[in-house]
Amino acid sequence: MIKSFEKRIATDEIDENEEKVFHFILSGDGGGDFTVLLKNKKVKVTEGLKGDADCEIKAKAKDYEALENGDLSPQWAFITGKIKVSDVSELLKFKSHFKKL
Repeated sequence: MIKSFEKRIATDEIDENEEKVFHFILSGDGGGDFTVLLKNKKVKVTEGLKGDADCEIKAKAKDYEALENGDLSPQWAFITGKIKVSDVSELLKFKSHFKKL
């Protein structure tokens, strides 16, 4: 799911001077560590954790997928600790770049 970000993020919505690094640390089946870089109006997803993260997201892969699919409420995910985020404001800005499906 993380690998699809390159297609799902509207790059025209990214500020020309914006440079942000997001680390996704997903445990369990289908998980892995991923770095998402927003830079020069482009999105790059790589496996592994690279650079200093502006925001780190930790979750079980199945919980993150449920959140993305709308099967898990974001509020409930945060309250119950299923999703842990180092900087919520950065995550909200990141979320705003996604194309409407």
